[in-house]
Amino acid sequence: MMRGMGNMQGMMKQMQKMQKKMAEAQEKLGEERIEGTAGGGMVTVVVSGHKEVIEVNIKEEVVDPEDIEMLQDLVLAATNDALKKAEDLTNQTMGQFTKGMNLPGF
Repeated sequence: MMRGMGNMQGMMKQMQKMQKKMAEAQEKLGEERIEGTAGGGMVTVVVSGHKEVIEVNIKEEVVDPEDIEMLQDLVLAATNDALKKAEDLTNQTMGQFTKGMNLPGF
């Protein structure tokens, strides 16, 4: 019976270590800068690894007062591109912690 308790403590220590590493990885993700583009680079959107939009850059030549809709579409496309890349990076970074573990909620 006592042997099982020691084993349990060891597992708890491992979990705490993993949680610490996960928290560090999450923090690093927040510092990442991921760029999405549209219209061949006419519009670029930069997001953090936490999926917050940090910058939106629009080249002057793509601004057409007659066609605001196209500009909106480009901003949307660039934003979605950046967010998808951020999502992929998050899955890649955080996936290493859940690999081989059958944890509900992950």
